[in-house]
Amino acid sequence: MSKFALATIALACAAAAPLSAQAQAMDAGGPFMMRVRAVYIDPANRDDTNLGLGLGVSTKTIPEVDFSYFITPNIATELILTYPQGLDVTSNGSKVGSLKALPPTLTLQYHFAPNSSFRPYVGAGLNFTNYSSVSLPPGVTLSSNSTGWAVQAGADIEIGKNLYLNVDVKKVAMSTGVYVSGASHGTLNVDPVLIGVGVGFHF
Repeated sequence: MSKFALATIALACAAAAPLSAQAQAMDAGGPFMMRVRAVYIDPANRDDTNLGLGLGVSTKTIPEVDFSYFITPNIATELILTYPQGLDVTSNGSKVGSLKALPPTLTLQYHFAPNSSFRPYVGAGLNFTNYSSVSLPPGVTLSSNSTGWAVQAGADIEIGKNLYLNVDVKKVAMSTGVYVSGASHGTLNVDPVLIGVGVGFHF
């Protein structure tokens, strides 16, 4: 085979490589992923107030939607959303009131095996929680919001074309100041573990 023919074949292969990579990216479904999960909230409930009331919030299972954008096959951002969730406020295990919490969370993730049918990942980021509709005994109030860190680990398991079973565990720093007649009496650290199971679609 002539040197000219070999050069021609080499150039053709080089030109085809980006097209092949692009086709693989299209087969992967694009840079976006949406997941829908059921999430179990398990609060740590560390009462760091000086009231001696054993304050906490209740456990609950909630719906959650999150959206991921893959910056590279291995690196993605994830925005976790839900609507304000009603939770019971307890004192030594007994209900004494209620509140609603809206906790959007943004994380940066590393995906270890983006081309595998089993795709584990870890992530870290920030949580912002807004507290509303607080109903407590007269004179007792809470901070309106908090900001804290969030860490996560999970996996997407392929069950169909661009369709995945997702399992995800997060630990979130979430707290609120406790006030009685306007005077600060310390902090209730909710700091929940969030255990999620759902499905994801890559597009």
